[in-house]
Amino acid sequence: MRRMGVVAMALAATIAVGCNRSDNRAANSSTAGTAGTAGRADSNVGMGDRDFVRDVATMNMAELELSRTALQRAADANVKKFAQMMVDDHTSAGDKLKAIAAQHNIEIPAQLDEKHRDKGQKLSEKQGLEFDKEYADEMVNGHQDFVDKLESRIDKDTLSKWKADYERRTGNTKERTEAEVKAVAVTAEKSDNPVTQAINQFAAETYPVAFAHLQAAKDMRDGVRKKSTN
Repeated sequence: MRRMGVVAMALAATIAVGCNRSDNRAANSSTAGTAGTAGRADSNVGMGDRDFVRDVATMNMAELELSRTALQRAADANVKKFAQMMVDDHTSAGDKLKAIAAQHNIEIPAQLDEKHRDKGQKLSEKQGLEFDKEYADEMVNGHQDFVDKLESRIDKDTLSKWKADYERRTGNTKERTEAEVKAVAVTAEKSDNPVTQAINQFAAETYPVAFAHLQAAKDMRDGVRKKSTN
């Protein structure tokens, strides 16, 4: 009877160990499955989306850095006013892009690339009116690139209508001033990919402000050039 009792206890212990191993394997399998699901979230992010986010983030960062320098070194009050607008608006745009990137595990550059660092270094070596002229040129060129990049993610038909509407609203002729203008929205290019659609929507929402910045940069450049010839 004692032998029977010992065998029964040993058998029970063996079964318990086997059950624990099975439970551990099940738990590990469950954990691995959860991790795999989280990893698959990145599969929706194509290289085109990653490249776009990287490029826009770099351009945005460059505008911020140059404008922070302008707040310290610009001679013209209007140039400093423009620079402050850049800092405010591009900080807001950068925060929105960072939120999208964080949600979809898209890497954003931590610092400027060599090309934009060199531009910043050269600008910081200028003073007075020479600084203002160089900064104005950089703002026009930089915002033109920024606008062109955003346009690649916007519905072309509504973009064309928006630009025509913008011309009517900002034109100086009597005909344009008196014309009845209906507001036209900028629409994101449609995509079945949720990540791409979110990025496209960011581009559409950012575009009107970026386009206005480009026009303001051109006006600032004209003003600085006119001042330099007087």
